[in-house]
Amino acid sequence: MPTKTPNFKRLKYLAVALAGSLIATFILQREEAPASLPAPRDYPDIVAEGILRVALEYNAISLHVDGDSLSGFDYELVEAFAKAHGLKATIVPEMSFEQRLQGLAAGRYDLIANGILATSTLKDSLLLTTPIALTKEVLVQRKPSSPDDSLFVRTHLSLARRTLHVVKGSPSILRIRHLGDEIADTIYIKEVEKYGPEQLIAMVAHGDIDYAVCNEQIARSAADNMPQIDISTDISFTQFYSWGVSKKSPVLLDSLNAWFKDFKQSKEYQEIYRKYFK
Repeated sequence: MPTKTPNFKRLKYLAVALAGSLIATFILQREEAPASLPAPRDYPDIVAEGILRVALEYNAISLHVDGDSLSGFDYELVEAFAKAHGLKATIVPEMSFEQRLQGLAAGRYDLIANGILATSTLKDSLLLTTPIALTKEVLVQRKPSSPDDSLFVRTHLSLARRTLHVVKGSPSILRIRHLGDEIADTIYIKEVEKYGPEQLIAMVAHGDIDYAVCNEQIARSAADNMPQIDISTDISFTQFYSWGVSKKSPVLLDSLNAWFKDFKQSKEYQEIYRKYFK
């Protein structure tokens, strides 16, 4: 059984992640949108103001502080789109997927620029752009301590009666439920509101929880610094991910899709892609 005593390494990791998040919040929210806006905007309204309001999760792939500057796959794409359209992007780091959806519906954000896996539930609540990149959800667990380590999950059938931790509102929840139906047994889901995927991975690595589910690219990035974790068990098939806009923003969707169609053929896109998806 994992110890419940606070682990210095875990606390240090969480402190660093929190510090980075606070730095990003300070840098990015100086020009944050007003707390309440009348309604979701479409592209003509965005152009009229000259500002595109974007919600991003703070993690190693989408958005993070790199030295004294900001970096991230989705962040760089947002900046490229804004520049091409004469707009200024106001980026708001938001760790909660649920809060990002609520902010989009309330008009606080024009765009959720994180990797969103298309599900029937999400398609009912927002419009998804053309696919941007490939990703999948993986199980994060500690490497086995012995050949017969009972905690180590080797097959989907072994997920029965286990508790998987996910970020609250994550699209992976639906996939886990479907997986439970496929193995004809219960897989327990614990939604965590306080932390993002990288913090959940750190908690797995240091024994505070046994399992988490998150994006493969984020897990691979974390694994470079936490060699004790295993991410070899897929939870979902490889899928394309997209960005999301309000259903009241069809012109913005068309503008994004038209831009992506050309930009994905460019050398700039290939360089950005290779930087984060090796």
